[in-house]
Amino acid sequence: MFEQAFANANLPGVVGMIVDRDGVRFSSALGVTDTESNRPVAEDTPFQIASMTKALATLAAMQLVEAGRLDLDAPIGDLVPDLANAQVLTGFDADGKPQLRPAARPVTLRHLLTHTAGLGYFFIHPEVLQYFSAVGMPAPGSLDSIRMPLMFDPGERWEYSVGIDWAGLAVEAATGEKLGDYMAEHVFAPLGMTGTGFYDALPEGAAQVHVRDESGALKVQPMFLGGGEYHNAGGGLIGTAPDYARFVRAMLRGGELDGKRVLREETVAEMARNQIGPLRAGAMGTSMPHLAQPYDTFPDQHTGWGLGFLINPEQGPHGRAPGSLAWAGIFNSYYWIDPQSGVGGVMMSQLSPFGDPGALATFGALEQMAYAAR
Repeated sequence: MFEQAFANANLPGVVGMIVDRDGVRFSSALGVTDTESNRPVAEDTPFQIASMTKALATLAAMQLVEAGRLDLDAPIGDLVPDLANAQVLTGFDADGKPQLRPAARPVTLRHLLTHTAGLGYFFIHPEVLQYFSAVGMPAPGSLDSIRMPLMFDPGERWEYSVGIDWAGLAVEAATGEKLGDYMAEHVFAPLGMTGTGFYDALPEGAAQVHVRDESGALKVQPMFLGGGEYHNAGGGLIGTAPDYARFVRAMLRGGELDGKRVLREETVAEMARNQIGPLRAGAMGTSMPHLAQPYDTFPDQHTGWGLGFLINPEQGPHGRAPGSLAWAGIFNSYYWIDPQSGVGGVMMSQLSPFGDPGALATFGALEQMAYAAR
């Protein structure tokens, strides 16, 4: 079923894994790392996991909340001065100059982790792109690329954003360590994630990002989200499917794996609880459709958001139970964690733009298999 979906999808390569609390139930590596070398994809091929980084960085931040070194509801500007005295973008004058006003309340770590701070992404939100066009487009990977006014007062809306990037910088401020160094010791090592980290260049043998040309043929499109001025907690990690599957299993097990505990059970439960009240999460527009298509995982559901995860309140079409956790990476990688059913899965691919129907169908097949076998 997975192989057929992959064959129909016209993807360069993919790794799919299904896990439960006790181990790996299914694993498959198909296709090639790139259409130039035609090197076969292996189970442990490195991928740019992009926004799947966010859940791992949220785990790191919640470790520090447990330790009393970060506070979910204190003004984060006390630790991260860039977010002190935040300004809200109200529009642009006749000359295109941004118009700003003070935010009604301070930004908190909870706002950052739930994408309710008021921040955005230039490739999703036209007003952010217009702001950068007015003040000067920042260099990719620079801190200036995440310095922006808010689109609304903190807590009033859900909009996908660079909030987790700033949460990663809060981890650095609280620990005095680079984010990657902290996560290597406190997240990756205890979870046995030996192939995951922040890199300054794509590692040898890593899967390459592809696009389709006018005829539908796949071609390599060099794109790299790492390097830059800071460790990008919102999307900078490179990792493997088996590594990410270990993280999924740890969350299914309430924060523990192979005798190593990375979070308390009650912390994991809090992360899996809807944090945004009546707001709806998960739907994203686009200002750059060549990079990311408009996307909504469950357009028929009033989806919520926990600390780091999308939450579906109703049964999913492929089998996941209500209260499952999920998100994705911009190069068409996806995962889900179903605590009620005790199963989860991860699929990694490297294709742009995001929201590719073939990739989504392949991920859907993986999920259907997970529940059909129960």
